[in-house]
Amino acid sequence: MNWERSGMEISGGLAGRVAMVTGGSRGIGAATAARLAAHGAVVGIGGRDLAAIDQVVARIRADGGRALPVPADATDSDSLEQAFRKLAEQSGPVELLAAFAGGNGAPRATKQVEPNEWRRVIDSNLTATFLTIRAALPAMLERGRGAIVTMSSSAGRQPGQAAAAYAVAKAGVAMLSKHLAAEMGPRGIRVNCLAPASVFNERMATAMTPEQLDALARAFPLGRLGQPDDIAAAAVFLLSNQASWITGVTLDISGGRIIS
Repeated sequence: MNWERSGMEISGGLAGRVAMVTGGSRGIGAATAARLAAHGAVVGIGGRDLAAIDQVVARIRADGGRALPVPADATDSDSLEQAFRKLAEQSGPVELLAAFAGGNGAPRATKQVEPNEWRRVIDSNLTATFLTIRAALPAMLERGRGAIVTMSSSAGRQPGQAAAAYAVAKAGVAMLSKHLAAEMGPRGIRVNCLAPASVFNERMATAMTPEQLDALARAFPLGRLGQPDDIAAAAVFLLSNQASWITGVTLDISGGRIIS
């Protein structure tokens, strides 16, 4: 993996630090894990798909990085605490967290949503983010430092076609991040949030025709769909020391669709 170096240090103090990426088995999470490892961090790959986690770990190691599989269900506090404990035992306390587990944002009429479906979407996005941060905080508080990046969505920033439960959950993630930034700043812990718009993924590749993808890309002022690495680059910056005076921010990565 080749990274451009324009005569300045780009690692941002990440070398040797321990990071956890939940939702790290594919897409944005996998791209973020790869970038963190390329900058010298030791990265725990969290998620529920063991085969996909192993593939991410293998790719990072093949590129000379350090990564460990730490599977966990982000809606289960015991599973998360076990994963963080395993990573700490093998590599040291987690100082950097990308809490990216979530999903289920496909369009759906609100009147068709059953209560159990609503709860499931809220749990897999908002509650999962809370539980992940809850598992990470003790080590950060003990050391008096840490950086956290959470995953919201453009769906949580303005009404759109995403399911209402998903939009509400992602709006909640943004507010949770702001609340924690204010609460944890005096303790040396930064918390920021990312809000991507349409990012190309496996589901799009199989469900949409090339013509549909082109039409979607033209809807963005920058004229293209987002790529996982677009979001990963912002995540790694916010986790690094280069963002040491940034906390409480929700960064819209939307190709110009959301301008505030």
